[in-house]
Amino acid sequence: MRRVPSRHRNAPVVVKERDRDVVKRFSSLLTAAAILAIGFLYAGHQHFAALRLGYQTEKLRNALTDAKEEQRRLTVQKEVVASPARLEQAARQLGMQPMQASQLDPLKRPAEVRDAKPPVATKAASKTPPKQQNPRPRPQ
Repeated sequence: MRRVPSRHRNAPVVVKERDRDVVKRFSSLLTAAAILAIGFLYAGHQHFAALRLGYQTEKLRNALTDAKEEQRRLTVQKEVVASPARLEQAARQLGMQPMQASQLDPLKRPAEVRDAKPPVATKAASKTPPKQQNPRPRPQ
């Protein structure tokens, strides 16, 4: 069953009218798509930057933990080496002996105290007048 005769042809003068809003709609759609794409790119950049910083933070935490452990180990090692028993043992290996009471002279001062010079005041400091605490008299 044919509804349109086969010999029927379209009218030769069909003019298609241009839609002027198409350009506005297309440009607004393109702008929205560009803003959305830029937002996704920015979010991705922020995500990967956060991951990178997380890895760096973890690496620095591990380094800090290792440094603290090394510090504790060195502190214990220093305490062991500087212990009085260890120092006494090292002194005995060198041939030293503990001081006897007869070796002490109470009238002699140690070398550090004997060689230390008293502080000398400079001339510039002695010529400056002392500062006054409160130059204005107090009202009563």
